[in-house]
Amino acid sequence: MAKFELKLPKMGESVAEATITSWLKEVGDTIEMDDPILEIATDKVDSEVPSEVDGVLVEKFFNVDEVVQVGQVLAIIETKGGDKAEVDSVEEGAPMVSKEEERAVEQLTQSITKAKETIAPVISSGDRFYSPLVKNIAKQEGVSQQELDALKGTGKDGRVTKNDILDYIENGAERQGQASTITHSKTVEAQSIQQPKVEKPKETVQPVLSSGEDEIIEMTRMGKLVAEHMVHSVQTSAHVQSFIEADVTKIWNWRNKVKDAFMKREGENLTFTPVFMEVVAKALRDYPMMNISVQGTSVIKKKNINLGMAAALPDGNLIVPVIKNADQLNLVGMTKKVNDLANRARLNQLKPDEVQGGTYTVTNVGSFGSIMGTPIINQPQVGILALGAIRKVPAVIETSEGDFIGIRYKMFLSHSYDHRVVNGALGGMFVKAVKDYLEAWDTNREI
Repeated sequence: MAKFELKLPKMGESVAEATITSWLKEVGDTIEMDDPILEIATDKVDSEVPSEVDGVLVEKFFNVDEVVQVGQVLAIIETKGGDKAEVDSVEEGAPMVSKEEERAVEQLTQSITKAKETIAPVISSGDRFYSPLVKNIAKQEGVSQQELDALKGTGKDGRVTKNDILDYIENGAERQGQASTITHSKTVEAQSIQQPKVEKPKETVQPVLSSGEDEIIEMTRMGKLVAEHMVHSVQTSAHVQSFIEADVTKIWNWRNKVKDAFMKREGENLTFTPVFMEVVAKALRDYPMMNISVQGTSVIKKKNINLGMAAALPDGNLIVPVIKNADQLNLVGMTKKVNDLANRARLNQLKPDEVQGGTYTVTNVGSFGSIMGTPIINQPQVGILALGAIRKVPAVIETSEGDFIGIRYKMFLSHSYDHRVVNGALGGMFVKAVKDYLEAWDTNREI
């Protein structure tokens, strides 16, 4: 019998860890290749980790809610194969390792293991639960289990929240002062005799009052992450908005003319979204300083135009899959990409790499009936465009023979941008360029 190490796979350039949300297999279960073994969650997306071999699950190294680093061994699967499935097996054609090198590697491994054992991990003890995020912050900042257990939490049932532990870390001088107080206790006692101690009133979080008929609903994991991202964005960027109305009658009529033939030929539904994404990509090429991000006091001008596309999930939350190099796609390619990402987003089948790396975001608030909105910037981007509902309205039509009142299809575009680095002129000119591209649509265009 041989053993195979199931490791946490690489899930994208910026994803270094994941939280185990559930084990789908238990020790002793028979496993086939590509069977999902466990479910994991990053700060972007949920996904499954499949088995790479056939065999039996014999050991699990992590529990639910624990944070695992990319490359760490999650479990051991016992296989019926020979040496090929052995743990850390030597690949074909790889050079042989000398005994001295093996001993050196073994000593290094033992040293690392011993070092890890000296660091006591933060665990959920008794009736008190610590989220993976809190555990991770405690580990990185050197907050001991004893300190965490003594920390007063403001979350539900007294749980320690992210803000609780960050506040505690920021007031580190207070922790250092505890040791100083013990060392110089006599001085402190003398001072306390001379001057009465005035205690600073503690801030209390007022609980939300509810009657017995109210229903209390715990936020989902995704909902908590979205809430944190939104608050962080508002605290980071100076949000300002520009609004403009676009006449999309030409696009409305053109789509009605070609959508049936497109469906028959491509097997894809042609919606307005890929048209809007194509137009936004063109406007970003015209105004590259909207395709930037901010790092400290530096502005990073992005080479690629990667458009985020806000998509609604069945539970009401939003996720933003990213269309990479959107300016290089034709309308057929854009339509296929938009439909694919939207469908897999609803089925919770997106890969972590597909929800990161965006440089600008578009959200369609019109799909919910809203005529306009003021969206929050998706950090670390500096702009987001909200598409309002397309409405049939009476409008003044200017012609060479005079002005007339006619029925037109119009929509509002709402552009939110970071006023730290994008001034009103640039923000306004960008959304005006989007409007101009929409209104100049070629009604004879073929796809």
